[in-house]
Order: sequence, then structure tokens, then C-alpha cells
Amino acid sequence: MLPGILRRTVQPIETEVQSRPSAAEFEMAYQARVAIDRIKFAIRHTEQFARPCDTMRDASLQLLDALERLEALDRRFQARSRMATPHKNETLAEARG
Repeated sequence: MLPGILRRTVQPIETEVQSRPSAAEFEMAYQARVAIDRIKFAIRHTEQFARPCDTMRDASLQLLDALERLEALDRRFQARSRMATPHKNETLAEARG
């Protein structure tokens, strides 16, 4: 009987913990946002101050690719953090708003 009670008690807690982003994921999301801002800055400045040439065009394309990848990662994190189940004392509307 004890294993059944323990399983019913621990299962919801484990499910909730696994559904929410971890502290490491929040840190990675923050670092991704910092990198996104820095890449945007670099793109703006290379377009504004660098002389147009094939090398700079290639560098700009590499920066744009990195930016798109980080933004896709950020969107997935945002979606996952919104999907996290609300605390059992909250309603779904309270958790979203």
C-alpha cells in the first residue's frame, strides 16, 4: 500500500517539475537573448560602416544565419515556458495573465 500512496504523491510533483523549464534553461535563454542583441548590433554596424565586398557580404549572411537560429531557439523556449502547467492553486487564466 505504501508504494501506491508514494507513487500518487510523487507522480504529480515529478510531472510538474519536468514540464517547467529548469534554471539552466532560463540561463541559456537569457544568454541567447544577449547573443541575439549583439548579433543585431554587429549586423547594423557592418551594414553601416563596412565597405561592401564579398567577404563582408558572407560575414553578414553568417550573422543572419546565427541570428535566425538563436531566434528559433528563443521562440521554442518561450512556447515551452508558456505551456508549463499552472501551480495547482492557480487557474489556467491566472498562470497566463
